[in-house]
Amino acid sequence: MTKFKAWVSAARLRTLPLSISGILVGTAIANSKGFYDPLIFILALLTTLGFQITSNFANDYGDGIKGTDNNQRVGPARALQSGSLNSKELEYGIGISIILSLLLAGVLLYRAFGLASLEYLIVFGLLALFSVWAAVRYTVGDRAYGYSGLGDLFVFLFFGLLSVVGTMFLFAKQITAADLLPAITLGCLSTAVLNLNNLRDHAGDSLSGKRTLVVKIGFQNGRYYHVILILTALIALLIYDLQFDAWTAYLNLLVFVPLGIHLNKVLRVEDPKDLDPELKKLALSTFALALIFYFLNDKFL
Repeated sequence: MTKFKAWVSAARLRTLPLSISGILVGTAIANSKGFYDPLIFILALLTTLGFQITSNFANDYGDGIKGTDNNQRVGPARALQSGSLNSKELEYGIGISIILSLLLAGVLLYRAFGLASLEYLIVFGLLALFSVWAAVRYTVGDRAYGYSGLGDLFVFLFFGLLSVVGTMFLFAKQITAADLLPAITLGCLSTAVLNLNNLRDHAGDSLSGKRTLVVKIGFQNGRYYHVILILTALIALLIYDLQFDAWTAYLNLLVFVPLGIHLNKVLRVEDPKDLDPELKKLALSTFALALIFYFLNDKFL
C-alpha cells in the first residue's frame, strides 16, 4: 500500500458523509427561517470534515497503540495495525489535521460573528477547542473516554445537538425548542452507528479492555438499546414534522423504512461479524435523511 492510500484509509472516507449530516440539517433549518450564507455553509462543511478526519487519525493511533486493533478485529485493517503508517507518522498527521481544522473553524466563526459579537466568538471558539479534545481523547490517553463507555454520549452531543443546533445558530443567531428535535434525531442515529460498531466488536473490545457501553450492558441489551435509539430518532422527527401542513414534510420519514429492515436484521443476527454490512446501510440512511431534509425543508414546507 502506498503512503497516499494509507492516509486515505486512515481518514476513513466512509465516515465522512455521516459527519456532515448535522451540517446539512442545521443549514436547512436556518434556510427555512430565511437565513442564507453559502460561505458559512461551505466553511462549516470543511471544518466538520477536518474534525472528523482528526478523530479518525486519532482513533487509528489510539486503538493501535493500545492493541485494540488486532488480528481478531472485525472489519478493515487500520493503518497502524497493518503497518502501512507508523505511530510517528500518525502523530504528525493528527497535528497537521488539528491545525487545519482550527484554522477553518476560526475563519468560519469570523464569517458568522465578526468581532461585533465577541461573546459568541468566544463561546464557539471554546466549543471548537473542545471538539478537538473530544476528537483526540476518544481513544488516545490513559483516560480515553471511548474506553469507559462515554463514547455514545459524546457522539450524541457532537453529531446531534452541537452539529445541528450549532450550525443553525451560526446562520440565525437564535434557537427555538423545535430546533432540538431534528438534532435529537441526528444524534440518536449517529449514536446508533457507534453502537452498531460496538456490537460488532464487543468480543474483541472486552478482551482488550475497551469498556464500551455494549461491553458494559451485554450484547443482547446492546441490541435493545439500538432499537430504542432508532425509535427515538423516528419519534423526534415525527413530532418536528407535525408542525408543518404540507404533506412533503413527511417525506423524510421514508428513510425509516430501510431502517426498520435494518433493525430486523440486527435483532436476528447470530454472528456479530454479520453486522458489518449494516454499518454502511445505517450511515448512508442517516446521510440520506439529511439530504432529504436539506433539499426539501426550505422549499416545500
